[in-house]
Amino acid sequence: MMNPPTLAVTRSDALRLKTLLNSEFVIAIGGERTHLSEFKDRLERAMVLESQDIMSDVITMNSTVRMLDLDLNESETYTLVYPEEACISEGKLSILSPLGTMIFGCRVGEDVTCRVPGRVNRKRIEKITFQPERVGAFNL
Repeated sequence: MMNPPTLAVTRSDALRLKTLLNSEFVIAIGGERTHLSEFKDRLERAMVLESQDIMSDVITMNSTVRMLDLDLNESETYTLVYPEEACISEGKLSILSPLGTMIFGCRVGEDVTCRVPGRVNRKRIEKITFQPERVGAFNL
């Protein structure tokens, strides 16, 4: 089996996400859930970069991304946020959701498969319409 590509993450995202994944909040919501433990493992193996060095086609925290649902052939746009900001009706997707953990660190053109209760979602990353690091917003 091939190893997944190395995750590229900014130093600030890595620190904040590791703290979040070890928090009482995550333990209370079921930190042992498969997608969260897999995400924690990916983050431990990540290539940590300074914010100004992250590639502009990588999904970072607070990035807004357009994805194509490969099964429904419909586009959807989400901003990847921390749980306290999440509001799916406003297009704000929590990093702790199964889809959030799967798209974090992905690049434009990549396909992701996300297992949710009762089905499998297949998405293609079409475009990053906003990435904080691309515009010099390093502290969002």
